[in-house]
Amino acid sequence: MAVILERVSATDMPAEQGELSSRAAAEAYVGGVCFKLGPPTLIGAELEWLTAAGGGERPAPSDLAAVLGPHAPVSIAPGSPALALPAGSRVTVEPGGQIELSSAPFADAADLEAGLRADAGRLRELLAAGGIDMIAAAADDRRPAQRLLLLPRYQAMERCFTGIGPFGKLMMCNTAATQVSVDAGADPAEVAARWTALYTLAPALIAAFACSPRLYGAPEGGWASQRMRTWLRLDPARTRPPVADWPDPVSGYAHWALDVPLLCVRNADPAADWAAPPGATFADWLDGAVDDEIGRRPEPADLDYHLTTLFPPVRASGHLEVRYLDTQPNDSWSAPIHVVDALLSTPEVTAEATALAAPAADRWQQAARCALADPRLRAVATDVLDLATAHARSSWAAEQLAAATRRCRAGLAPHEVTGPPPRRSRRTRS
Repeated sequence: MAVILERVSATDMPAEQGELSSRAAAEAYVGGVCFKLGPPTLIGAELEWLTAAGGGERPAPSDLAAVLGPHAPVSIAPGSPALALPAGSRVTVEPGGQIELSSAPFADAADLEAGLRADAGRLRELLAAGGIDMIAAAADDRRPAQRLLLLPRYQAMERCFTGIGPFGKLMMCNTAATQVSVDAGADPAEVAARWTALYTLAPALIAAFACSPRLYGAPEGGWASQRMRTWLRLDPARTRPPVADWPDPVSGYAHWALDVPLLCVRNADPAADWAAPPGATFADWLDGAVDDEIGRRPEPADLDYHLTTLFPPVRASGHLEVRYLDTQPNDSWSAPIHVVDALLSTPEVTAEATALAAPAADRWQQAARCALADPRLRAVATDVLDLATAHARSSWAAEQLAAATRRCRAGLAPHEVTGPPPRRSRRTRS
């Protein structure tokens, strides 16, 4: 859930946007902040793990802060320098004690994998020194949901989601994901193509990498990805934008963002309640409809913050964040990174991937519930992974993707594969 938004500079932003003087100005601001145009060259990732201390209990935030030292995020250690790990990854902590590595951006997916593996190893060492384990699981199947972070943002979030159903707290505290971030594109046409590809591919990739069949406290029902189930059932206005209706993702995303209800309202007073007026959207605040309740006019920083409370499957944050993939078991998290990298490697491959995935593009529910047991999803996922293997950017990536393709063809989930994941060797380097 962590995100860093790039801000447009004063020279990039029309003067009226500085004051958010109108809805049109606010939408232009969102478009400029969320979709940075430029040749797509960079890739990044965020990896999440569940954590457990002695006896399987969740570690206290103070214990995490103590072992992380100068790498601790300010959410658990106010005043911390929050230093990056040696390969550039930064550590964050999620509400239920999940720990996350957010990589630096890399020009090469192989370098990204190497950097994340080095930083994940260092993070594991730091936590182990305090008796804390990192658990590579997308859903907690043993412990009830318990929020450890008491920040006003998460208090408001839990209150908001609790009014909808049980899935909000489960998502916040008991799930973990593998996220991949890529550049948006060089021009509006390429942005639209990459955006469309990532959404069209989603059901096939959810099915291919679903590995969370059990989630403690979830309502009855068999799901291959209980983690994805929480997102599908959580808050559709916030998590399921009507992308099929958007001829242009930039303007569509900006328009949608302003009409999503406020999750919380920032307040400089640390003891203040960040609760937002029920049902009020950012557009309502912009129009003056909730001035009495909030007590002030919205600023660009408020809009920046509102954008971090949107949780679509692909989020625009200057780059595009793919947020629909489960945390993978063991050390197999690099395969999804290489899949996304390969399928977006050229405009031609992106177009072919979109066409291959199209027959399953609307099967989100089936992907989360049935995954590879759905014949259509299994066939499409296998075809997509075959394409990714053919366009992998290194022999090591191709080896991982070929193994994932064989698994999908056999109808096996990632956690059902016996034996260790592929290990990089001298002969696989390129």
